[in-house]
Amino acid sequence: MKSMLLLWVLTCMAVVSGQPNYIPDEDWVNMYRQGFNFQCPHGEVVVAIRSYFSKEEGSDRLWTFECQPTPVGMGEPTECWWDDINRAGMEWYSTCSGNGLVAGIQSQYFGEVLDREWQFYCCRYSRRCPYSCWMTNDVPSYYKEEADMVIQNYGYFIRGAATTFSGVLRDRKWKYILCRMTEFDCDFENF
Repeated sequence: MKSMLLLWVLTCMAVVSGQPNYIPDEDWVNMYRQGFNFQCPHGEVVVAIRSYFSKEEGSDRLWTFECQPTPVGMGEPTECWWDDINRAGMEWYSTCSGNGLVAGIQSQYFGEVLDREWQFYCCRYSRRCPYSCWMTNDVPSYYKEEADMVIQNYGYFIRGAATTFSGVLRDRKWKYILCRMTEFDCDFENF
């Protein structure tokens, strides 16, 4: 009887230790080492980004995003496109061209460098222009940590990001570029 109990306990421990160590109820858009293409519904933009790092899974991250409709006064997006792509293993700075806002993200994993390529899906709203832009602190604060970025102030939008890559730790830290948008059309492109 004791040997059966010991066998059962060991089996349970093996099952528990083999489980991924992340939040299981999260709606991740990817599996480790897999590409993904995430787009918000039409008229919505990305307002929250969360990721979980695993060295055991190829020094990769699981990702999830949340969207929110833009204010009614901004109207519908007049144009959407995939913007510049970065190269895996490189630092990257990207702001949506044409005064666009980030409405989606796609990424492909490259096992050779244990990193991802990134590309933003951008949408322009009439001829609105960004102002009062600023960059967040590093997300995550330290490499290999769980990352969580939520726009706290309504009326701010993600326009892009700057990211650094550690070739030693095989992870990225992000600084997101947040801006307000004018309530009127303007005739210039603000980077």
